[in-house]
Amino acid sequence: MRSTNDKQHNLDQVKTIVEKAKSQNASVVFFPECCDYVGSSREETLKLSEPLTGETVGEYRKLAKDSNVWLSLGGVHEAIPDDASKIYNTHLLVDNQGQIVAKYSKLHMFNVITPEFKFRESEMVRSGGELVPPVDSPIGKIGLQICYDVRFSEASTLLRKQGAEVLTYPSAFAVSTGKAHWEVLLRARAIENQCFVIAAAQIGFHNKKRESYGHAMIVDPWGKILGEAGQQDLDVVIAELDFDKLANVRQNMPCFDHRREDVYNLSYVKGTARAETSGSKYNFGGIDIPQDNVFYTSEHSFAFVNIRCVVPGHVLVSTRRSAPRLPDLSPAEINDFFQTVCKVQRVAERLYAASSTTVTVQDGPDAGQTIRQVHCHVLPRRAGDFPENDQIYGELQRHDKEPERPARSKEEMGQEAATFRAEFARMGL
Repeated sequence: MRSTNDKQHNLDQVKTIVEKAKSQNASVVFFPECCDYVGSSREETLKLSEPLTGETVGEYRKLAKDSNVWLSLGGVHEAIPDDASKIYNTHLLVDNQGQIVAKYSKLHMFNVITPEFKFRESEMVRSGGELVPPVDSPIGKIGLQICYDVRFSEASTLLRKQGAEVLTYPSAFAVSTGKAHWEVLLRARAIENQCFVIAAAQIGFHNKKRESYGHAMIVDPWGKILGEAGQQDLDVVIAELDFDKLANVRQNMPCFDHRREDVYNLSYVKGTARAETSGSKYNFGGIDIPQDNVFYTSEHSFAFVNIRCVVPGHVLVSTRRSAPRLPDLSPAEINDFFQTVCKVQRVAERLYAASSTTVTVQDGPDAGQTIRQVHCHVLPRRAGDFPENDQIYGELQRHDKEPERPARSKEEMGQEAATFRAEFARMGL
């Protein structure tokens, strides 16, 4: 499509594309970056932005429901309530009931100088703070990215490690860089991650100063181009994704089994302090931990409140995988686990006005481990909380066995987890 600063005209284009795709039995329709509009200046771009509760996103949601299709809206200009000078570049995934099931704010800012042009996206766009885990959809697990993100393979690899089967790169790619790199980058991301890649694209002149390359493309896990849009406006490319082929590619060339995690690894630096999608499972040594009790998750770890506390704020961090001992963890898991522990410690000390923290891993039965899954106790400490400082270790050894220390209520634990989540968000962790 060819977005301009006329939002109604752009919405009409979106509706036309949905109608064309629906006539060919599409179940998910992908739109490019800036599908809502392309401003002719920084001032106009900021002025036209809306919150996600605004009229434009409302129209998208109604369209998805009325058409009974999912929509990937690859980059809308999301207004930021507390900052009139910046917006988010946000990728929305809307289901066929009109519900927003995922939102991702672009991580990498397009600040570049080439012989043909210069562009500084960060002057009006605030970069996002995290990757969004792949989302279940009618065409598999979708990993959300936007345009310039395609040049950063680490992000796509982390999405694949979290289960992505489809990677999306909705774009408004510049013409000069598009001619040089567009197809190469998309096929590379498909091949190295053994995923389908879907890249909707803007095309042509949006105004006197800005032109996009076009060539919207669908690529399979072997790097084969399944479809490419022509050079005309409102062209729609349809493909049926063959998941038997995806499975065969991954089985016959199991690249992700061959990764040398002992030499190099990728793990998330930032987790999430919000509730995950419905159905997320947290198991701790055979015990199901309610989602309401989990206040932080990362790629390999999760943190949750304790049913019996030795001191106020006594919480636990566990690995996601059921590994019994620290030496059983991979380098990536160890790195992620202790990074999570440090973040939880910072938040716990802030919440409980603590000056110090006892951080302890009971690694093996003879060290006091009763749950055979790697975990860490984080206990905020204040001066004088025990007559003898090391008394805390004896209390910890007995804390889940003493009948005089009753289990806390679900309500109390849920409230504490909510308080932790709020503080994580406030501290930007």
